[in-house]
Amino acid sequence: MCTTLTLAGVLYAASLGYGGRSFAATLVTFSVYFAANILFAARGVVEFVQSHFHASAGYFLGGAALLGYLIYAVGTDSFALARVAAIFALIFVPLALAATARRGAPGAWQDYVSIAGVWTAVKFSPSHWFWPFPGGRLAYVFTVLLCVTVAIAAFLLLRQFPGTGYNIGWGPRWPLHLFGSFFAFAAIAIPLGMATRFVAFSPRWGEWKTLPFLTLAILCFTAWPEEFLFRGLLQNMLQRSTKNETAGWVLASILFGFSHITNMGFPNWRYVILASIAGMFYGWTWRKTNSMFVSAMVHALVDALWHFLFRTL
Repeated sequence: MCTTLTLAGVLYAASLGYGGRSFAATLVTFSVYFAANILFAARGVVEFVQSHFHASAGYFLGGAALLGYLIYAVGTDSFALARVAAIFALIFVPLALAATARRGAPGAWQDYVSIAGVWTAVKFSPSHWFWPFPGGRLAYVFTVLLCVTVAIAAFLLLRQFPGTGYNIGWGPRWPLHLFGSFFAFAAIAIPLGMATRFVAFSPRWGEWKTLPFLTLAILCFTAWPEEFLFRGLLQNMLQRSTKNETAGWVLASILFGFSHITNMGFPNWRYVILASIAGMFYGWTWRKTNSMFVSAMVHALVDALWHFLFRTL
């Protein structure tokens, strides 16, 4: 998947006329971050790295993330000490917090601070300032990939969190959970969204050929990172902190809903309500399958079909 998406990106960029040193540096950085996101999702890789390299693997991955940014900055002539210092802090502050809590159980205050910091970086950081080439078009994607890489280093390698479900695999009853969750959510969200005038049915029949690519892009750059943050980490920690799976599930879903309050205007309470309901179904899927992959697929299907079938009012 990593090779396919990278090749598709190269061909698309070439068709738009991109090339030269800046493009090569951008491609190298993208490949480093995306490969890290995918590699550690392969079955058994996290456990192998944990057992053989212990906490040092987290620092090594953090260093690789910083090196990736330096390649981008130098190659695109956007190097600035202020940018590098901000990226250094984004990478190593969570690692430092994880190091101070390394022997504690999941759910220490350092864990919550790190998650809040990573989420803030994705949501509110000056991503176009960090990633100015090409014209800021990849700023969100690069910020997400970097933040997921940092979270892998801090929580999976340094803290060695159990039960995140950060893997790409498949179980025998997972299609039932995937489609059951998707259709159950649709049965609630569509009438509610239309009744509250949040969405209107407005299919884009002419764009259906791009649906597979769009769904894959949403899966990799929106659904997967959000499921890692809100289900694999936050719901996981909350249910351990409260010693109650249902409480952790509900709290994580509500926080997921509130994370969308600034989308399309603040405060967007209709978005909060529907996102909280969606979070309940994503969290239920994660609980039933112990896999972020399945909950991320439900998430990606919801977002993709929302884009193609409905217009947000």
